[in-house]
Amino acid sequence: MSCFWCFGCSEACISNVSERGIAPETPDASREPPADTAETVLPAHIEQTVQAIARLHAEHHKRATPLQLAVDRLTAIVAHPTFIGAVTLTVIGWIAANLLLARFAGWRFDGVAFPLLQGAGELVAIYVTTLVLMSQRRKDELSELREQLTLEIAIMTEQKGAKIIALIEELRRDSPTLVNRIDRQAEAMATPADPDVVHTAFRETHEGLMAAPAEADAAASESASGAAAAVAD
Repeated sequence: MSCFWCFGCSEACISNVSERGIAPETPDASREPPADTAETVLPAHIEQTVQAIARLHAEHHKRATPLQLAVDRLTAIVAHPTFIGAVTLTVIGWIAANLLLARFAGWRFDGVAFPLLQGAGELVAIYVTTLVLMSQRRKDELSELREQLTLEIAIMTEQKGAKIIALIEELRRDSPTLVNRIDRQAEAMATPADPDVVHTAFRETHEGLMAAPAEADAAASESASGAAAAVAD
């Protein structure tokens, strides 16, 4: 009985509100955020990173000439699986047309060894190779820009890390609650690395490692020749 009474009261209230000219409030769908809005919102630092990468690609695209853009489009067409299917169907159609013409008409537009087809294939291969090399050159330019950006960020990160270590060491020395001690490793890490010194050390180490196998081979050959001379004596 209470349920029916509540239902009747609610209907009476709605009718009373309607008679006074006041429309009952309904939820406004426009005030509710879309379901996918919360998923697409990114933090500020991530949004800045995305924008920086997008600007890098956009500037690289703007610097391209119309010929380079046309080469990129042609390379994309060649790289599509449809191109392989079209080439296969063309070769099959070429051979079939020659065989059918030779059988029913007594002549053919290409010889038995299909020299025209071979020449066309070689010409297409030359063009495809040139297109791929030209497109790869533009991609290499973008890759070089990315490598330079990565190197700059790595150097800046190393410098920031060294500065943080230096500040922590300074805080430890100034704090009366912490024991002041000498940390050689922390002092070394607090000094930013010099890129020129690191490059020189890497080059010398690389040259030393490359020269080590040659020296080992020379020593082995000398020992072998000495052993052979001793056997001969």
